[in-house]
Order: sequence, then structure tokens, then C-alpha cells
Amino acid sequence: MNQARIGLLVAAALLATPGLAQAQGKPATGAAKPAEGDAPKEGGEDGGDKPPDSGGEEGPGICELDPSQCPQIDIPTVAKRPIQAQMYAVQQKYALRVRRVEVNPYWSFTLNDQFVSHPGPGLAINYYFSDVMAIGINGNLYNADFISKDWNFNRDSEFNAQTRRAARIGVPLTEYDWAASLNFTYVPMYGKFAGFNYFIFHYDAYVVGGIGALSNRPIAVIDPDNRSFKSKVHVAPNVGLGLRIFFNRWFAAILEVRDYIFLDSLENTTIPADPSAQKNEKNWYASESTLTNHVQAQIGLSIFLPFSFEYRLPK
Repeated sequence: MNQARIGLLVAAALLATPGLAQAQGKPATGAAKPAEGDAPKEGGEDGGDKPPDSGGEEGPGICELDPSQCPQIDIPTVAKRPIQAQMYAVQQKYALRVRRVEVNPYWSFTLNDQFVSHPGPGLAINYYFSDVMAIGINGNLYNADFISKDWNFNRDSEFNAQTRRAARIGVPLTEYDWAASLNFTYVPMYGKFAGFNYFIFHYDAYVVGGIGALSNRPIAVIDPDNRSFKSKVHVAPNVGLGLRIFFNRWFAAILEVRDYIFLDSLENTTIPADPSAQKNEKNWYASESTLTNHVQAQIGLSIFLPFSFEYRLPK
């Protein structure tokens, strides 16, 4: 029984073999379609050297209409060119200062004297012998009554005048004439910030210090009937901090705070009983000088000459 079953299976296999062979050898009657997602061959369906969009039966391509859109690049020649790639994390400074002259007109006003203020115009001229160091001079004019009586910028506060008149209490006051000094400037930092979410402003911050002279005289408050003071010149070193905001590479705005330090001669607050002594000038001044800090703010403009400059170092 088992032998009969095996024989039938062998016969069926022999009958099926010619049909299988015929099916495997039958040639394809149609072109195979590319699988979905396969990229077409470059140059057309036949894989030739025909460039894309070069025209054909449907009309001229972009390369024939505008050859500039299909530039011919010799890839082997371009690949042989030397590459000199350099990247710099720090960009060039917005405005160089070295070998330039800064002209700085400004207006100053007093910050630390509640009894009398000393506003006035000023002018500073600095020469930058390096990009961060400068030497210069500046001058302040507080009183120009030699030109006109209206040009005395010293102002006695209204509160002080009313208190002196009502309570008969006098505070020694000083009137400034002018100040001038030789200064050194150092610029330790610079950068930029966005203004109004639209403009980019470049800035630098600097420290300044120097030595000079300041001319002033006491205002006769205690005994104005007998006393009339003359101006004296005092040695006045100064230190300060400043901020410069650039609008372009040669024009900027400046905000500076400067402290002028000197020994001041104030009016004597006591009046001798002897009338002859009251007229003696030696009794008009206080017995000791007073260390005075004249702190003033300066708001002005900065103009750099020459207007343009050229970088001599690579980026």
C-alpha cells in the first residue's frame, strides 16, 4: 500500500516538471514599471547624457532659454584649487581710535552741591596714540561775566536763598570761574546693543584721569557789606568714567561723570567785633582749607578726525 502511494507521488512530480520549466523560461511581454518612490535615472528614461530641462518634444528647456541659469563648471579643475578657509570668532572693531583726534564739546552741570550749582560749557580734545589710550586736554567755563553779566552760569539755589533770608543762617558758597586739565584716557571695554528692537548701537566705556587747575572765589554771604573776594587758582586733579555711543564710525554721543578734587578756601563764618578787623582780608577766609569734591556730569558729542580709517590687519 505504501509503495503504491509513493509511486503516485513520483508520477505527479514528473508530469508537473515540464510546465514549470516552460513558465520560468517564458519572456516578459511588457516593460517593468519602476517601484513607487524610485528616483528616475539622470538624463531621461533611457539613462543617456541628456541634461535635465533641456527641452525635447514638449518644447525648449530652461538651459536653452537662459544659458546663464545652467553654468558650465569644470568640476575637476575647481576641485584642484587650494582652500584657504579661515574663521574668526571676534569681528573687527566698529570704530578704530588709533591715530585719530577726538573733539568733544559738552555741557556740564553739578551733581553734589545742593546750595549752588556750577553749570557751563566745556570742550575736550584727545589724541589716541593707541586704540585704547589717549592723551588730551579739556576746559570748563563757569563764569564769563567779563564778556557779559548774563554769562555767569553759577546759580544759587532758591531754597538756600530763602533759608538764609528767613532764618539768618548762612552757608559758605563758592563761585567757579574756569577749570582746565591735562588728561589720560583708557578704553577697557566696547560692544554693541540693540536699540528699540531695530537699531544696533556700538558703544565703548572709558576711564579718564588727569591734573589741572580750577579758579574760583567765595561768594560773600556772612558779611557781604565788608567782604569782596577775588578769584584764586587751585591745583585740581580729576578722575572720571564715561560712556560713548556711536551713531556712525566718527560721530557719537557721550555721557561722562568727572570729579574735580581740590583744597578750597571758604568764607569765614564768624565776624570779628572790631570794625577795623572786619575790613582786614585775612579775617575773611576760614582758618583751614576744605577738601572739595566737585562732581559734575558732562553730556556732549564726540567727533573723530579724520572721519574715515583703514584696517591694516587681517580679520
